[in-house]
Amino acid sequence: MRIPKRFQGIMFVLPALFVLAMLVFYPIVYTVVLSVTDPAGNYVGLENFRSMIDARLTARAFWNTLIYVGFSIIFQVLIGTAVGILLNNEFWGRGAVRALIVVPWVIPGIVAATTWAWMFHTEFGIINYMAQSAHVIDQPVGWLTNPDTVLPALITVNVWKMFPFVAIMVLAGLQAIPNDLYEAARIDGARKHHEILYVTLPHLRPVLMSITLLLAIWGLNAITIIYAMTKGGPANRSLITPIQIFRHAFEFFRFNEAAALSVMFFGATALLMTLYIRIYAEKD
Repeated sequence: MRIPKRFQGIMFVLPALFVLAMLVFYPIVYTVVLSVTDPAGNYVGLENFRSMIDARLTARAFWNTLIYVGFSIIFQVLIGTAVGILLNNEFWGRGAVRALIVVPWVIPGIVAATTWAWMFHTEFGIINYMAQSAHVIDQPVGWLTNPDTVLPALITVNVWKMFPFVAIMVLAGLQAIPNDLYEAARIDGARKHHEILYVTLPHLRPVLMSITLLLAIWGLNAITIIYAMTKGGPANRSLITPIQIFRHAFEFFRFNEAAALSVMFFGATALLMTLYIRIYAEKD
């Protein structure tokens, strides 16, 4: 049987679409079904959603997520952009520095988290040892056990892990800026900081907007660093929504409530991403 030419393209992509549906759409649909049923499979409407909204930890976890992801992105973009601009300059050993700067990004997350956990250790950590040796602190600080320092410490690790990605993307974006613009700016009397403010950054804006969107998506879904270092402690001060979902599903085996929280988190994330894209489109 000969397939008409207008249907041949569809036939070629059908296997890929089927696999995509099984791997993406089916889990989404099944999660939504779980969120409106009880463990016995009976329809309960919005009961699971009410239960999770009323839970004391849900608001704290969501707030911690916004703080953790928000401050991580700010410092990742700032440091990564500065490093990318510096690496674009000519200096001796630039190739070696460019290679070394990628190391934090390529290290597996669990390895990085475990290493930093030991470095932040109250009694044996090198951070406290160096700070005491330099007389910055008088006694060891429980970076991961103190409710006031745990989130800043985790944000520091996350920034260290991801700023090389920003630096590489910025470095790639800088290659597309014509040198004529810099030469024209120098002729007009612009200094280095003027070149960065009025030539480099405006041309990097599309790159930075895309990087920020990627960092937000990755940050809102990543639990490796926090779970490996603190598991959400102490006293849930570093608990984020993805870890709360994980706990409900795989520690407490309350899959229906975990599914409801997943749906709410997905909706909130989708709303934030949509607003970001709309704002970006309006500015263009």
